[in-house]
Amino acid sequence: MSVNSFRILNNKGIEQLLERNVDRRTAALTMAGALAAGAGLAATSANPFASSESREKARLNWDAYFQGNFRLMTEEEKTETVRRLERLHQLQNTDRIRVTALDAVPGVLYGYAFNISKCRGYMDCVRACIAENNQDRRSAMQYIRVHEMEHGQISFEHADDAYFHEVPAAGHFYVGTQCFHCQNPPCTQVCPVQATWMEPDGIVVVDYNWCIGCRYCMAACPYDARRFNWADPVVPEAELNRNQHYLGNRLRQKGVVEKCTFCIQRSRAGGNPACVEACPTGARIFGNLLDPDSEIRWVLRNKKVFRLKEDLGAEPKFWYFTD
Repeated sequence: MSVNSFRILNNKGIEQLLERNVDRRTAALTMAGALAAGAGLAATSANPFASSESREKARLNWDAYFQGNFRLMTEEEKTETVRRLERLHQLQNTDRIRVTALDAVPGVLYGYAFNISKCRGYMDCVRACIAENNQDRRSAMQYIRVHEMEHGQISFEHADDAYFHEVPAAGHFYVGTQCFHCQNPPCTQVCPVQATWMEPDGIVVVDYNWCIGCRYCMAACPYDARRFNWADPVVPEAELNRNQHYLGNRLRQKGVVEKCTFCIQRSRAGGNPACVEACPTGARIFGNLLDPDSEIRWVLRNKKVFRLKEDLGAEPKFWYFTD
C-alpha cells in the first residue's frame, strides 16, 4: 500500500468519525486510537517479511476500519464487506461460512405473539436460539429467557429463570422474554454512535463494527433484552452456524452488545425464527403484521392480548395472550 493510499484512507476515516454525534474529547481519543491501530495494520500489510496470509488478514482488517456506516454503504460496498468477512473466517478456519446482507422485504412488518397457556417451560426455544445465532458458549449467553411464575401473578422480580427441575411444575406457568423489537425503541435513541437502529421491517439491529461497547442501549432497554460480550465469544467449530447475516448471527467480538434479531438470516429468507420452529407446544407465533391474513393478525383480532410495560410508549411488537 502506497503512502498516498494510506493518507486517503485516513482522511476518509476521519471524515466518518467527525460525522458521528460525539463530543470533541471522545472524537479525539477515538481518532487517535483508530489511526494508531490503522498504522499497525498498514505496516503489517506492507511488511515483506510477514507471511502472505498475515498480510492478507491485515489488509482485510484494514478495510474494515474505514468501511463506513452500514446503512450508508452502497450495494457494492456491502458485497465487498460480506466477501471480506467470509475470507477472514476462511483464513482462520478450514471451511467456509456464508454471510449475506439481505435487505428488508417491502410490505413486511414483523411481529411476535407468545401463548402463555401453551408454554411448558421446556426451553427448546433457548437451545435453538443459542445454536442458530452463534451465541457464546463460555458465558452461557442467552437472548431468550423463560421465567417460571406461580399461578395468580406475573412478577418478574420473583420469577425463576434458572430452574433445574421437571417441567411443567405444578402451580406454575411460564413466560418467555427476549428483544421485543419496539416500534419506538429507546435503546436506539441513546446510542452515541448510531450503531443500533430499527430496519424498515421493524427488526432492531446492531452493527457490531460500529458498536463501541458503552452499553447505553442496555441501560435504556426496559425489557433487559441486550447482552454484552465481556470476552471473546467461544463457539465450537462443529457447532458453528455458517448461514449468517451481516446484521444478525455473524461472529461477534469482545466488547460489543448483541441481541435477538428475530433470526434475521431466516426471517428475511421467508422462514420463522429458530425459537418458533423449535417450540414443541406451538406457543410462539411470528408473522407479518401488515398481512391481514397472517396468523399473528388472527391472534390480535381474536384473543385477549397484552404487552409488558405498555405505559412506557415503546410500542413493542411482541404480545402475550392466553387460551
